[in-house]
Amino acid sequence: MGTENVPEGKLMWKKTVQLHRKIAPEFIATIEERYDILRSIQHVEPVGRRALAAILDKGERVVRAQVDFLKNAGLVDVSSMGMTITREGQLMLKDLSEYIKVLHGLTVLEDELSEKLGLKQVIIIPGDSETDTTVRRELGRAAANVLAQYLIKDDMIVAVSGGTIMANVAESIHFTQPTVTVVPARGGLGEKVENQANTIAAAMANKLGGKYRMIHVPEGVSEEMVGAMMANNSNILTVADMIKRADVLIHGIGQAREMAVRRGFDEEFVSKLISSGAVGEALGHYCTLEGKNIYITSSVGLHLDDLADIGVVVAVAGGQKKAEAIVAVTSAGGEDVLITDESAAKAIQSII
Repeated sequence: MGTENVPEGKLMWKKTVQLHRKIAPEFIATIEERYDILRSIQHVEPVGRRALAAILDKGERVVRAQVDFLKNAGLVDVSSMGMTITREGQLMLKDLSEYIKVLHGLTVLEDELSEKLGLKQVIIIPGDSETDTTVRRELGRAAANVLAQYLIKDDMIVAVSGGTIMANVAESIHFTQPTVTVVPARGGLGEKVENQANTIAAAMANKLGGKYRMIHVPEGVSEEMVGAMMANNSNILTVADMIKRADVLIHGIGQAREMAVRRGFDEEFVSKLISSGAVGEALGHYCTLEGKNIYITSSVGLHLDDLADIGVVVAVAGGQKKAEAIVAVTSAGGEDVLITDESAAKAIQSII
């Protein structure tokens, strides 16, 4: 990509990074270390030095020296309760996140993946969510920020899928929209209660100060059973209609084998599914790398075919092992925004 196609703000950051690499390369490691410390404090504040050192897997002496610097710079407050980020620290962290993305070449990669995957926007979080819980929280925070950008009208409907990353999204919401209604994107998967779509929809609605509706129909029941439930339960029918009219959908992406096992499919069926080329799963759809649907679980709620009628579709997934799954689901079509991490993004780049 030539500089003539790079937005002015990104070009400024790129030149800044190039300058730092030439004149003071040793400072880059220090900047990254202080960025990691600020980001970690932000997610778990208030936090003590010993706990922070454990989170970062660094020696207490190293952490103490950097925290002292950040405190003297007015970026961190230290009290008997632990360390917290100051307002100035929050602003610095926002600027640093842009610097780190340019440093790692992620702003250019965002544009490249957006174009090649046919998405309106790709957001890449530095790091690897498979090995760093802070990066997982950052994925949730980024998704919450995207949600805030689109919840601009009254009486909007948000649909959300289940899973641990969606729980992180709900936890990261720090704004209100009292007129919003949050609904589960599909019926339950039968996993831990805290990771079920119903639970996450309720948690998200409570954070937003809005309303939520639940749908108590498990995945995997026959289509005849689903039809009978809907015919005899007006609540299910009402919520199902709301799901199809969602203004914003936020969903995760899973690996085909892992999701098939979690759904309780027998090994023979799982092997057949994988041998048919399925590598990714979203909303009960199992897709090949080229985006072809191999199998669809029966459930009340959204299918990939419905996404064209949804206002904005946001997919959130990270980790190198999910790269193929992300390519498969986005190739199937319907997503507008992908939020992922550096590890997955670079693996996706090699695949496509």
